[in-house]
Amino acid sequence: MAVQTKHPVSAPPAPPVREKTGHLLLRGWCIFVLFSAFAGAGWVHAFGEVGGGIVALGGGAVSLVLWSVIRPPIHWQRLPWIALGYVAWATASLLWSAWPSATALTLALLYVTTLQGLFVAGVLTWRELVRAIASALKWALGLSLVFELWVALLVGVPVLPGFVPRTEPVDPILYWSRSNLLDGGRIQGIMGNANLLAPVALLAIIVFAIRYAARAPRRTLLLGWIALSGYLFIRAASATAFLAAVAVAVVLVTVLLMRTARRPGERTRYYLAYAAVGVGGGAALWFGREALFAAVGRSSDLTGREDIWQDVLARAAERPVAGWGFSTPWLPWVPEFDGWIVDHGETVLQAHNVWVDVYLQLGAIGVALLVLTYAAYIWRSWFFAVDRPRWDLRDDRPFSPLSLLPTLVGAVLLVQGFAESTPLLLWGWMLVVMLGGKIKQSPHIGVGPAEQSAAIERGEPASPLP
Repeated sequence: MAVQTKHPVSAPPAPPVREKTGHLLLRGWCIFVLFSAFAGAGWVHAFGEVGGGIVALGGGAVSLVLWSVIRPPIHWQRLPWIALGYVAWATASLLWSAWPSATALTLALLYVTTLQGLFVAGVLTWRELVRAIASALKWALGLSLVFELWVALLVGVPVLPGFVPRTEPVDPILYWSRSNLLDGGRIQGIMGNANLLAPVALLAIIVFAIRYAARAPRRTLLLGWIALSGYLFIRAASATAFLAAVAVAVVLVTVLLMRTARRPGERTRYYLAYAAVGVGGGAALWFGREALFAAVGRSSDLTGREDIWQDVLARAAERPVAGWGFSTPWLPWVPEFDGWIVDHGETVLQAHNVWVDVYLQLGAIGVALLVLTYAAYIWRSWFFAVDRPRWDLRDDRPFSPLSLLPTLVGAVLLVQGFAESTPLLLWGWMLVVMLGGKIKQSPHIGVGPAEQSAAIERGEPASPLP
């Protein structure tokens, strides 16, 4: 006969797991760090070089203190050592630098950017990391739209750095905002440069789409953010960013095709097709560059960039092995840069090409270290995206949309580095260090000591590996 009991076998009801206040504050700080990387030029335009430097160095000091207090589990042998080798070689260039003051100042920025990348990767899980990047991008793009609306509707004239309205015309390159939001011209956002706004908007499209595919909360709002990012991307009208978007699409299609492979060797045909598309696309871009760049309103020499490259390469050839000394970006008040290359009456602050810039600063050795850094990053991010998660005999675990982010970011940075030097600093360098280091530390999303310890910090109970 059945016996009734007042002692059920199920667990008693409990409130849902909530994040600890400390971890919420930590994640908020990481969002601020990422926002400063995406919109770092905005701090300079708003508060000047000194104000921007205080924000950067102060942020690095705060993260260093937090890191020493939290002490996240770090596999020191799995740090991105090749990228750190590039940083070490840049530091060594102090010994022979032709502009030691510029080297010292810009090294401080490189140190802070590298530290912040390692810090954010160490204290957040993969899911939190992508979520924090998405939140930082929302702030960067949302404030860019609000800023452009403020200039167009309330100020009515272009604005110079320091929130100074300008009624008398000057060269457009000097404006923080050209007040183009309502007249159809290129907009610049809080970054003050359309060529900085466009790749951030492209990155936002990628991140928001990945979160949508991962079934993140409030998916309808994510569609709205994708629409806003696309609008700002189009209005920034950067030819390099348009090419980067094409590269992202090609890489995404190839990765998704790779994931369908079921037998050994089946990926070979996709690799061959991928190589054919890459070679064909590069040839079409080179031989048809006049028509292609004319279609997007640019000259075939990338708006004077070829002349800049020639001048930089001529100076770099004088010190081809070790270079002239690290300085990313070029500091305009340094005599060796002041008036060296002038565009629209203003001293140029970069070589507008990652590889040419590094060759000038750190010579062939620096270029080799950067090639190895990118090669290691692309290699790991590629197989992170195309290989099914597996750490035991089970081979049917589903792919995660989050694993697409590193390889798509790599596509953006490689194309962007062809016409800009910005991948060498701020968010470009931070994402290489952060995502590359995160793949080495946590090669499986949600699995491993670093991922589980962060989950415990949020207040969740420790769980066995799935």
